Amino acid sequence: MHTDTHLESAISLVEDTLAGTRQAPLVQAFFHEPTFTATYVVSDPATKRAAIIDSVLDFDHASGSTGFASADLVIAYVQQEGLAVDWLLETHAHADHLSAAPYLQQKLGGELGIGADIATVQEVFGKIFNEGTEFERDGSQFDVLFNDGDSLQIGELELIALHVPGHTPADMAFVIGDALFTGDTMFMPDYGSARADFPGGDARALYRSVRRLMELPDATRVFLCHDYKAPNRDHFVWETTMLAEKTGNVHLHKDVTEDDFVAMRTQRDATLEMPRLILPAIQVNMRAGHLPEPEDNGVVYLKLPLNLLR
Repeated sequence: MHTDTHLESAISLVEDTLAGTRQAPLVQAFFHEPTFTATYVVSDPATKRAAIIDSVLDFDHASGSTGFASADLVIAYVQQEGLAVDWLLETHAHADHLSAAPYLQQKLGGELGIGADIATVQEVFGKIFNEGTEFERDGSQFDVLFNDGDSLQIGELELIALHVPGHTPADMAFVIGDALFTGDTMFMPDYGSARADFPGGDARALYRSVRRLMELPDATRVFLCHDYKAPNRDHFVWETTMLAEKTGNVHLHKDVTEDDFVAMRTQRDATLEMPRLILPAIQVNMRAGHLPEPEDNGVVYLKLPLNLLR
């Protein structure tokens, strides 16, 4: 029987933290309601070192203008708490918001990291957007590429990266102390799961990724990348526990079979519209949050591939 050594390391990390033999991280969330996205500042109380996960650049779809108000709130918190940012982490190349990582890196420092399979995403969308040979498809726009089981330090905190494909091929979840940052792999229990119909998405892989994460201890704190308010809920929530996910997730609780999930997800995805910001978001985020190079007139243009709109 194959042993999942990377998952076992993550389980041990959570258990040790829950037992008090390792420091638990401090987690501060910043919820961006226009894109329903939660950005997290995760810090080590002992050393004041920190990581920022899934940051948001303000973007006005109608005018095509960007802004930094949301990112500036993160910067203000970091400065107020006297934190030093070592890492800017992306759980995946988001299709629903633009990353503020380059702006935050300029202001706060830190290395920018994402899953190594971003190269697959770049290859797929490089073709869709008809990018030229100058667009590198090897993830080199990022400082660090994570593989399954890679570990890094945030001060005295240990982070273990787990590859959780399904929503996209490159999704990573990050276990830090007793906290799990899932990206789009799971949503709140009353909302369910992320779509799996983007290029490279796979509902069966998503199910298996979630089942893998559900091996983590019940008391694991689970921090989600998005919340959209489930039916009959009038407020946003982005933190839960693994026990709540295992027992109550409407799409993925422990009694749901793989085939049932795949059938449900496939049928549901067929009814969904594209995310409103997918066209600008993918073009920017596959470049590590950087805009395409401006044309000779100084204007940055984003492409509109009509085949995506059929």
